[in-house]
Amino acid sequence: MPQPPAARIYRGTPRNLAVLARALKAGELVAVPTETVYGLAANAFDARACRKIFRAKGRPTHDPLIVHIHSPGELAAVAKPNPAARLLAKKFWPGPLTLVLPKQHAVPAIVTAGRSSVAVRMPAHRLFRRLLRLAGVPLAAPSANPFGYVSPTTAAHVQNGLGHRIRHILDGGAAHIGLESTIVDMRNPARPRLLRPGAITRAQLEETLGRPVAAGRRGEKSSAQLAPGMLRRHYSPRTPVVLHQSMPARRAAAEAWVFIAKPARTRARNVFWLDARGNLRGAARRLFATLRRLDGGRFEKIHIELARDGGLADAINDRLRRAAAR
Repeated sequence: MPQPPAARIYRGTPRNLAVLARALKAGELVAVPTETVYGLAANAFDARACRKIFRAKGRPTHDPLIVHIHSPGELAAVAKPNPAARLLAKKFWPGPLTLVLPKQHAVPAIVTAGRSSVAVRMPAHRLFRRLLRLAGVPLAAPSANPFGYVSPTTAAHVQNGLGHRIRHILDGGAAHIGLESTIVDMRNPARPRLLRPGAITRAQLEETLGRPVAAGRRGEKSSAQLAPGMLRRHYSPRTPVVLHQSMPARRAAAEAWVFIAKPARTRARNVFWLDARGNLRGAARRLFATLRRLDGGRFEKIHIELARDGGLADAINDRLRRAAAR
């Protein structure tokens, strides 16, 4: 059977955005840029369209999707917010924060893994926001990659992973943050829980809410998840990943060695770094692209140094531990 044609990559022109908005309204999938990673979007109110996301990615239906909205006024159409959740939304939206709240009946069960809650965020990427406005509906979108693999941060990554499973990719440049959004469970405003760390830190959440934010537990492999990104193994290259608090002095030549900052000795061809100065924002932005590049480099293993000092380090290390899980 012949392979389907490769997806078309669209520049963000007004004409192309109008074409893609019509495609979304018609129940088609569109890979979209966000400030975190690229997502695979469908009309969040169209169950049939959302099922296409799961088929294209090979994603199990017990792993829910995040619903993206264009403005705070749209929140009540998909969820039932409380004052504490609105406080976080006012502080951090548009931006890389996802809130888990009781869902409205209009949101199909396929989007929420059959649960009574829904994950919602308002993205900051200007091109994606223009597409959301033109589409006129909230868009459900997980990362635009085969399920469990390293998240995409460029349109080329999407093309390489899903290029023959979808038809449309909107190119918005490389993702600015490079890690998926922070997810916080706000169903009970008196007991907020951090389900997935991201660019917005627990300290920022606690400062805004004026109360502690507990850590959520990882989800079970076969049960309906409260939010995406909670599985023990995720964001994983095919090459085995080994984590280190500090790198050993002796390093096998057939294996890749990835530092957070540029090491003193860099002559070896199997030594890499995420940011020359060790800036964690730069390291986060390059993490997934580096994993993808090394996964195609025929290395026997990928050794990576864990980040230190909290804050964004928590998000980086969360992704690394899931990538290394077996």
